[in-house]
Amino acid sequence: MLVLLPPSEGKAASGRGAPLKPEALSLPGLAEGRAAVLDELVELCVSDEEKAREVLGLSEGLRGEIAKNTGLRTAGARPAGEIYTGVLYDALDLATLDAAARRRARERLLVFSGLWGAVRVDDLIPSYRCSMGVKLPGLGALGAYWRTPMASVLPEAAGEGLVLDLRSAAYATAWKPKGEVAERTATVRVLHAPTRKVVSHFNKATKGRIVRGLLQSAAAPKDPAELVETLRGLGYVVEPKAPARAGTAWSLDVLVDEIH
Repeated sequence: MLVLLPPSEGKAASGRGAPLKPEALSLPGLAEGRAAVLDELVELCVSDEEKAREVLGLSEGLRGEIAKNTGLRTAGARPAGEIYTGVLYDALDLATLDAAARRRARERLLVFSGLWGAVRVDDLIPSYRCSMGVKLPGLGALGAYWRTPMASVLPEAAGEGLVLDLRSAAYATAWKPKGEVAERTATVRVLHAPTRKVVSHFNKATKGRIVRGLLQSAAAPKDPAELVETLRGLGYVVEPKAPARAGTAWSLDVLVDEIH
């Protein structure tokens, strides 16, 4: 099983250890793309702070994020699972998983990123600011930029098992499962049952809890139909929507009564 996650906009501070080693990151097929984005992002932030703030969509109060980007090559790196914070990652709470669940997290979780393309939770990276919605002056829109390298790298990473796609819309633009990979892919919406509406904070927290539950369980669903039964076994109310045509993903609605 491969679980695709969005990153968090807010991030923990960089580590105090060794700096980034790009060659050590997972998915080496993305190395060339990472180098190009890193080069342009650092150069932009070093050479023109105002332009960088505009490109990155930062308010005046977040100007310090630009300085963070200028030091990406020398800042201490730490596991991506510690860098990413926010509602989903708070609910996932990787640090408190037992050893077996942490091993599953290292094997199964893939976090998408405007800067790195995608990383495993144990990949060592510095804190940064660069969302998938950014349009760099040279490389263009990052969602479109990453599609070509992702098209060759992600199907291999997905293997032959289930793909659980929990990415937000901006990060989904970088790779869309196709063909038989799509047929074993499931996306999830979390709905407040009484209103049948998505509530952003609630949606992220529930997805984090879903991933945590899957990692803690010994279950290894091989396809979306098995995932539905696994989630029901974990206590979730799930309404599946099987693909209307070949080569498309399943859609699962998870209904929760309380917003918390």
